[in-house]
Amino acid sequence: MIIDPHHLSALSAILRHGSFEAAAADLSVTPSAISQRIKALEDRVGAALIHRGTPCTATPMGLRIAQHAEDIGLLEAKLARELTLDRKSGPARVRIAVPADCLATWFIDAMAQVDDLLFDLVIDDQDYSAEWLRRGEVSAAVTVGGQTIAGCDAIALGALRYLPTASPEYLRTWFPNGVNEASLTRAPCLTFNRKDSLQKEWIALQTGRRLSPPSHFLPSSQGFVDAAIAGLGWGMNPVGLVETALSDGRLGLLVEDAPLDIPMTWQVGRILAPALRPLTAAVLKCAQRALRPDA
Repeated sequence: MIIDPHHLSALSAILRHGSFEAAAADLSVTPSAISQRIKALEDRVGAALIHRGTPCTATPMGLRIAQHAEDIGLLEAKLARELTLDRKSGPARVRIAVPADCLATWFIDAMAQVDDLLFDLVIDDQDYSAEWLRRGEVSAAVTVGGQTIAGCDAIALGALRYLPTASPEYLRTWFPNGVNEASLTRAPCLTFNRKDSLQKEWIALQTGRRLSPPSHFLPSSQGFVDAAIAGLGWGMNPVGLVETALSDGRLGLLVEDAPLDIPMTWQVGRILAPALRPLTAAVLKCAQRALRPDA
């Protein structure tokens, strides 16, 4: 299927800015022209691509086609560099799925080392970032484990180490007789979102059982640390975010020498891998500094 590039750019602009009017201003055309392009594109593919609202959002097919448009932009930008052409359209945009804890600890450093890219990050629980890549809705992703997505190049990055942490007062209140199955069942824990299984995974390693403790839901990596310091609950925090709080006594460990190491993999669509080679190099460099060698 051949899709008019003007139709693709209209779709991308609407999803980027959230409205037909803002997309029209971005592309220097009228809102009516944007509406006509989207109608023509929806007629072409035979499905709705945009949920009209405030802001406008994409249907699943709209997301897939918008990602296709961004992939084309990356490839065109690579070709322009190779042919030393003057690119007046500005930097290419790349959509990447990244676990929140990676973004909070090391991924921004990798982004900062790459020129001529605009980043559109999808933040999801680490166990689910691969799904965005599998559905074709992102160009690359930091995923958990070593399972390769079909059509992608995969490079092991190392392991992100998590520590079971809580405030000293919380530890005295909820674990006066130590950390065991009974106390872990009662003690409130912190959970990033309903996809987050780190706390339960660590509990299973310590007790051999799958427990369901009461939980606060906090979808923020730094908020997770702050909540632990405040005594709301215990949680698995990346070592890079809690080193200072552990050293100054604001946080303590539930159990000594009981980390949870989560292996990370960088995966990028094989067709786009050459265009994203500078980003891949930056990701590998920063991951080597921040992550532990994956045993």
